[in-house]
Amino acid sequence: MLSQDYPNLEYLILDGGSTDETEAVVREYASRVLWISEADRGQAHAINKGFRRAKGEIVAWLNSDDVMLPGAVPRAVRALEAHPQAGAVYGEGYRMDREGRITGRFPATEPFNLWKLVHLSDYILQQTVFFRRRVLEETGFLDESLHYSMDWDLLIRIGKRYRLEYIPEYMGCLREYPEAKTFSGGAERVRELGRMLRRHTGLRYPPGYIAYGLDSYQREWMSRLETGSPRWLRAPAIVLSLLVYLGTAYVIMRTLRDAQGWYPDGWAAPRLKWMLPPGKGPAAIRGHLPAREGLREQRLRVYSGGRLLCEEELAYGDFAVNLPLAGTGEGPVELEVRASRWVRPRLASEMSLRRMAYVLQSIDWVE
Repeated sequence: MLSQDYPNLEYLILDGGSTDETEAVVREYASRVLWISEADRGQAHAINKGFRRAKGEIVAWLNSDDVMLPGAVPRAVRALEAHPQAGAVYGEGYRMDREGRITGRFPATEPFNLWKLVHLSDYILQQTVFFRRRVLEETGFLDESLHYSMDWDLLIRIGKRYRLEYIPEYMGCLREYPEAKTFSGGAERVRELGRMLRRHTGLRYPPGYIAYGLDSYQREWMSRLETGSPRWLRAPAIVLSLLVYLGTAYVIMRTLRDAQGWYPDGWAAPRLKWMLPPGKGPAAIRGHLPAREGLREQRLRVYSGGRLLCEEELAYGDFAVNLPLAGTGEGPVELEVRASRWVRPRLASEMSLRRMAYVLQSIDWVE
């Protein structure tokens, strides 16, 4: 963290009154950091104290176990200067083990997709996020009633008002081990995620709640089957545990893959859900219709709030569908795109149960 090559940096260390060697370590850097050691009401409360004490226009936080990579601060500043409409920026990151060894790329990171962030998954690695201070003051700091989903909740609240800009460079590391908060919490964590997602989506069972809930509960189910069964039932219990794993893994995979209707390779399903972040001016859907026989005379219908916005027949090749929207910049716009035709994968490398209607390139405001 202290190796960042950028002037006018302010470092605040918020310590909840620990009795370990923190004070001795911090004393070595007393000339470069402000150390505040006092009781707090939890992690979110401590971070909010730091936000309120910070003087800079750009702020970020880092947990004690995690790492900010060299050059992250100047990259974030350049990105915020280049994208004045962005409320925050984020980048790529690594996973590392307890000893600090890199174990691989954080696999969930992708360019900003507001519908997915609100309904499905927190694909933004918190260790790479930098916020505009004025945006935090406008949207509100971390919700101190949350323990496991406070960063996801904050990103959703900001994303509904401002664009989050993706930086395709490595900026931080997440330390992973069984005792870490990300991997603990069990049913309590799932219940909190459910409450948070219901508040933002209005849905009783948001797809993200289903995916995260099954992922958490399957570990508990498998553990109970394997360790809580009598010795003479141990072999059948292991088989049943494997079936539980495979079944829940399949549902999680299908939920994460199909909930929005947009696949990692760009293909869109017959029903695509989208959220346009706040913006101004007209909007457009851009994509490509491959020359497949089953897609001839493809027709798209675009709805918002259950109301038909437009309908257009596509020809093979690149296309642009202009949407009759006049963005006010005050809030997101929810869309559903319905296609009249679809095909199944025809190549061995594409084998899956998905239905493919067209290749989506973007849905965005036209500046």
